[in-house]
Amino acid sequence: MAEIREMYYPLAASSWGAEEIAAVHKVLAGGRLTMGENVHAFENAFARYHGRRFAVMVNSGSSANLCSVAALFYKKDRPLQRGDEVIVPAISWATTYHPLQQYGLKLRFVDVELETLNMAVDRLEDALTPTTRAIVGVSILGNPAALDVMRAFADAHDLYFLEDNCESADAELGGRKTGTFGHLATFSFFYSHHVTTIEGGMVLTDDKELFHLLRAVRAHGWTRDLPPESPLFEARDDDFFEAYRFILPGYNVRATEIAGAVGLVQLAKLPAMTEQRRKNWALFQERFAGDERFIIQRENGRSSAFSFTLIVNPATTVDRTRVLAALKDADIGYRVITGGNFLRHDAIRFFDYEVVGEVPNADIAHDHGFFVGNFPFDIGDRINRLHEVLGRVVN
Repeated sequence: MAEIREMYYPLAASSWGAEEIAAVHKVLAGGRLTMGENVHAFENAFARYHGRRFAVMVNSGSSANLCSVAALFYKKDRPLQRGDEVIVPAISWATTYHPLQQYGLKLRFVDVELETLNMAVDRLEDALTPTTRAIVGVSILGNPAALDVMRAFADAHDLYFLEDNCESADAELGGRKTGTFGHLATFSFFYSHHVTTIEGGMVLTDDKELFHLLRAVRAHGWTRDLPPESPLFEARDDDFFEAYRFILPGYNVRATEIAGAVGLVQLAKLPAMTEQRRKNWALFQERFAGDERFIIQRENGRSSAFSFTLIVNPATTVDRTRVLAALKDADIGYRVITGGNFLRHDAIRFFDYEVVGEVPNADIAHDHGFFVGNFPFDIGDRINRLHEVLGRVVN
């Protein structure tokens, strides 16, 4: 059997320790594997950590986005409807956009700021039309977007604000955690993310109706995960039927007990892990800030430093292909910034959309940018090696 060689500087690394393994063993020994008390305990702890009323755990950040969009369609008052318009940034992960398309919404793409890689909020007025009903704000790779501006704009124009925080857990803006600005806010617990439960996701909200809608959508659209006093339905006397009563179209995107138990352990470790990520980020900034050959992310608020982005300055004559080849030779992992400019992907042909003006910054990030990994442990040697390799190739 061939030996699996560890990369010197990979894109992702495990943040698990003995505590997470022990949590898994305890669940396995207990015998209850599907959603139960561990998931509910993690939901409550995650909501408390963010100072929000409600949390609903699902099996991925993508499912968190899907359930959030669905919940807005099933609200009693002012539900979203097919054909409504949603303002979105040009750079994000694919499943920021896919649920919007799947529910028949029209997307209005706005360029990003080249320095922060987040939506250029000075374009929001240009993006607004009489049929705009929502904004999706995405904080890219740990760096808070202008969430305060987006929420104020949404409130001023009676729009829903969906905050996709899948890449930016534990970041802060104005003393508030990201994930606390949206009517709904989503998180991902994928392997490489700030909190990892193997796979998993969460939705936070302060709205009781949305909370109940999310719980129903998560599990088949039935009532079994809702209390009898839920605002979504009136309970009947027939317990036999009530146990399998479907009140709206739903999915099965429930989390497992293993994911819930591991999430509790990871959440307790999150502040220390974020602190170390920020120490690594400070060293990265020290090495690359002021280097005109590269454009690095300008911090907005306090980043939780998911990774380190670099854009080869298009004003130079350096070809990104040469840079990536040098990184490969040095055993350093790299990839496109989040999903790049989504307008450049084949899937866009299935969307109903318009572009608000031009998106030159998204194109520059797409054509000249990349990111390398950051982890919740000291990687100073790797950052120094990255700086050395890039300095040599661009010279």
